[in-house]
Amino acid sequence: MDDDGNTPTTRLLTLLNVSALKLKKRKHPDFDPLPAPAPKLNKKRKAQSIAFATDPNPREENKDADVDVDAEEDGQDAEDEDAVDEDEPAAALDSYESHFGPNPRILTQAARTAVDQRQCKSCRAQVGTLSVVASLPPAETSLPSAEAGADAKPGAGPLDAKLRGKTAVLERLRTPFEARQAKQPPEETKFQNALLSILCGHLDLYHTALPTELHRSAREAIALHALDHITKKRRRILKNNDRRSHATAPDDDTTATTDQGFTRPSVLLLLPFRSSALAWLAALTTHTPPPHYQIENHARFVAEYGLPPGAVDKLTDAPTGTYPNDHVATFAGNVDDNFRVGVKMTRKSVKLFAEFYGCDLILASPLGLRMSIEKEGNADFLSSVEVLVVDQMDALSMQNWDHVQFVLSHMNKLPKDSHDADFSRIKPWYLDGHSAYLRQSILLSAFETPETRSLYNQSLMNVAGKARVEKSWPAIQVPASIDQLFVSFDCASPKDEPEKRFNYFTTQLFPKILKSAVQSSNTAIFVPSSLDFIRVHNYFRKHAGVSFAVLSEYSTNQDISRARQAFFTAKASFLLISERFHFYRRYKIRGIRNVLFYGPPDHPQFFSEFLSYPFLDDGVDGVDVCVRVLWCRYDRFRLERIVGTKGIGAFLDGV
Repeated sequence: MDDDGNTPTTRLLTLLNVSALKLKKRKHPDFDPLPAPAPKLNKKRKAQSIAFATDPNPREENKDADVDVDAEEDGQDAEDEDAVDEDEPAAALDSYESHFGPNPRILTQAARTAVDQRQCKSCRAQVGTLSVVASLPPAETSLPSAEAGADAKPGAGPLDAKLRGKTAVLERLRTPFEARQAKQPPEETKFQNALLSILCGHLDLYHTALPTELHRSAREAIALHALDHITKKRRRILKNNDRRSHATAPDDDTTATTDQGFTRPSVLLLLPFRSSALAWLAALTTHTPPPHYQIENHARFVAEYGLPPGAVDKLTDAPTGTYPNDHVATFAGNVDDNFRVGVKMTRKSVKLFAEFYGCDLILASPLGLRMSIEKEGNADFLSSVEVLVVDQMDALSMQNWDHVQFVLSHMNKLPKDSHDADFSRIKPWYLDGHSAYLRQSILLSAFETPETRSLYNQSLMNVAGKARVEKSWPAIQVPASIDQLFVSFDCASPKDEPEKRFNYFTTQLFPKILKSAVQSSNTAIFVPSSLDFIRVHNYFRKHAGVSFAVLSEYSTNQDISRARQAFFTAKASFLLISERFHFYRRYKIRGIRNVLFYGPPDHPQFFSEFLSYPFLDDGVDGVDVCVRVLWCRYDRFRLERIVGTKGIGAFLDGV
């Protein structure tokens, strides 16, 4: 039931009736069930006859554009599509239709039940350079056997039938991509081919440990896959438009021209910063090079998503080594986290700042989309998303994970309005409310957190299956002379973890530190969770009875300067530091002799960085440094990145 007490079926019937009334008045050739034979049209007139059914007026939308849209999408476009299709390999044509066609064979009741009840089968496999754990639906719902990619190794069992190589990508997109691959290191090429083998099989992909040096390669491969998806969808719609406009009698096959969703946007990229959007646009336009393609409003996009004219980025302008590489890669450029932009893709142009209901791809931050949804009162533009990409999930978790959950909760829902959709063209599984079972989700992160794993386990419903890339983490090397101790506490439920941790810290661990002459001063307390940080801060302010300073993500530059100075001169015995503060600022803190981790940090590099800070001061030896780490069984992901994958078992065996 919706807010008005209507069932989804009732609401759809209402939309159908409204749409039918509008179509009767409009008499658009694309909607007429028995159109007359189409007369020969000139280029500009014919462009309008092959537009998307849900497009706004192309002339009105592009009145300020530098190029003529009618010239870009003229009748020759539809004629060329047929010629290209004849030359394409069968794998390239079947890859889209087998998953996103009107009647995909994988969308069975058995497959949906298996996904809903978490009855999918798991298997491990090596796909090129990627170690993968795949979760697949029952064997009877698997895809037809397809030739695996060149980099996909056999022996993976059920996963073999789902892997597709680069041959599943349209040749006119694949050929220039392979030419660029020939000029890059072989390791990057193998990595991209492994990604494409999974993506072209339309499985969900969750990369749990994407290294900084391979991020650009991953963007280019995923951008190629997204552009291939948009191109195949557009060419199917253009062909069906042409077929309908030349039809002289009703078509017996009622599903022949069901090729659309409720709304046009089919690809969504969720990103943390404007600089990320700039990088993804660069990856997309790598596959749409000039002079064949024109990028409309590109200067405006660079001005709004790059740095202001004359601005100097202190991260990239600083000498090499001043800032950690991962920090530079994350925060270089414009780091505003409130943005959203629609991108319309045509055969010969990329139009930026397109209206949401007239675009093919949306680049947005979770905050930007949430503000748009709350302002408009609906998320209809997300109703027909078929490919979802969530990039830099580690950075998104440092912003506000609730925004990500809010956006995903509005994905693939029945729309509240018709938006002039032609319901005779909408694929049946959209009308049945099954689009979430076919949406392909691509999740990229530098490391795993319980929130990202939960999203992968609970929110992804793709009946084609899903694949999670594993990594074997090495242990962080700590000098033997440092006094390092991992302190565990008992906790039977994750719901009780914050309370149990706080109680153990205040009644067991911290009183022992206060009794130590060495640890009761020059001690930095690192707190990963923002909620835990507030709780610990309040405890120090009201009950601890010790001098302390605070560094949080909300600290001003003046606050930071005072806190660092007070701690370095020993006016403050303790320094409370939140992980978000260190994530955004990455200051090197002097005066530290003891480090207390209230919990293992999410970012493994933060652990080694804080252990190195005591040695910024002259005359400090390893025996002068003391490290304590408070942990429980629910810190497994964070602890594994510190003690290593091989060492985590020894820690958890006794808990």
